[in-house]
Amino acid sequence: MATNQLLKEKEIYTLDLDFMGFSGAIAAYLIPHSSGVVLVECGPGSTIPALTSGLKEFEFTPADVTDVLLTHIHLDHAGAAGWLARQGARVHVHPVGAPHLRDPRKLLESAGRIYGDMMEPLWGEFLPVPAESLSIPDDEIPIEIHGLRFIPLDTPGHANHHYAYLYENTCFSGDIAAVRMTGLRHLRLPMPPPEFHLEKWRESLKRLRDLFAAGEFSRIAPTHFGIFEDPGWHLAALARDLDEIDAWMEAVMPADPDIESLNEKFLEWTQQRSAEQGLDKGQTETYEAANPSWMSGYGIQRYWRKYRS
Repeated sequence: MATNQLLKEKEIYTLDLDFMGFSGAIAAYLIPHSSGVVLVECGPGSTIPALTSGLKEFEFTPADVTDVLLTHIHLDHAGAAGWLARQGARVHVHPVGAPHLRDPRKLLESAGRIYGDMMEPLWGEFLPVPAESLSIPDDEIPIEIHGLRFIPLDTPGHANHHYAYLYENTCFSGDIAAVRMTGLRHLRLPMPPPEFHLEKWRESLKRLRDLFAAGEFSRIAPTHFGIFEDPGWHLAALARDLDEIDAWMEAVMPADPDIESLNEKFLEWTQQRSAEQGLDKGQTETYEAANPSWMSGYGIQRYWRKYRS
């Protein structure tokens, strides 16, 4: 194991996985301990070279990763988990997501129908995680790793297999606290099929807001992207955004637009919000790389037809 004297055990270090050449799109969070490092998230298989390079900057190798905590199993968060398990890592994942890591065929078939020929360039290889490398924690039951302590929080709404993690004063929020790029006060909701569910999302948000009010964390770290010191503003903005998308759906979805029209309308609305909140072209492109608007269009359509129509 490498021993970088500049690193502090238990501190959080952000690795930029340089997804599709975009800086600040997908993060993995590195936390050193006495016997190696923990990663919260690992990114897709396509970013393994960037992950390896990021570890090397801190004088670690993939073999030093003892544990990977996944917020959920979507390809941009969990794609490299099987590869890391083969380097010796233990992978912690929500009970609903665990079967799809052991045998990802159904997950990959579903994703393949959406991404087609872009599967390989976007996501790379998704290897199964051997059963002996899987850890399946329960909601609120602490995960203890070489003196580090994480509390998993069942937080559906973006996906039914979603955990946020409390660690020290930080909440690793995955995608349930939306997408927010470094230095900006602008959120976007990732609402992919098949499990986007507005009411469950509101319940998860209430849980996070209650924990923040109780002083359980003072920083929030979405996977897209970075650690923010203003979780009070962030969670309040998320509540407003959930109300806004609810109102938008009420205005648009009763007409049951086809998916092409729906994606066009949603992209137009998203771009208008971005312009109103002062985003430039480069920032908008990074948001689209991390959270494609067309993907939310499919999620909105499925949610509306199943639960609201």
